[in-house]
Amino acid sequence: MYLQRMITTGGRARPRSAGLVVALLALLAFLAACGLPHDTDGSLDRIRSDQLLRAGAAHHPPYVAADGSGEPAGSEVELVEQYAEHLGADVEWEVDSEAALIEELEAGRLDIVVAGFEDTSPWAEQAAFTRPYLEQVEGPEATKRAHVMATRMGENALLVDLERWLDEHAGDSA
Repeated sequence: MYLQRMITTGGRARPRSAGLVVALLALLAFLAACGLPHDTDGSLDRIRSDQLLRAGAAHHPPYVAADGSGEPAGSEVELVEQYAEHLGADVEWEVDSEAALIEELEAGRLDIVVAGFEDTSPWAEQAAFTRPYLEQVEGPEATKRAHVMATRMGENALLVDLERWLDEHAGDSA
């Protein structure tokens, strides 16, 4: 049978799918043992140890309403506060323009930014966006809007943890 398989595949034996599955599982176990994903600057660990999530919010109703009172409101603000609770942290808010907040995020002074971002945002080169946590179809042309949140580039453990949490807790609530 082995010889017949070699003849029908041009002299090369094909790996069996079970062997491939075992190899993939071994690779996943290895990556998990290595602590992947990890944050280049340890954001997720710092948030948990300091019990403080530094978040930025830019006015974009109904997702973020920043009226100058210092404390933002809106569906994304509520999601960030619930996520912080999941981490055992309080939220320290900074309210400013998208550009200023993305700059603070890049500098490492913020952990997450919400501003009604969509997955087509021009900020995608300066920030790591979550997978869409909310997809809506709007208008007569049925325009699809996929909403995301921004984290700092390289803070992969934070990004993955936030995405998992959003997968379980967001959706139609925003």
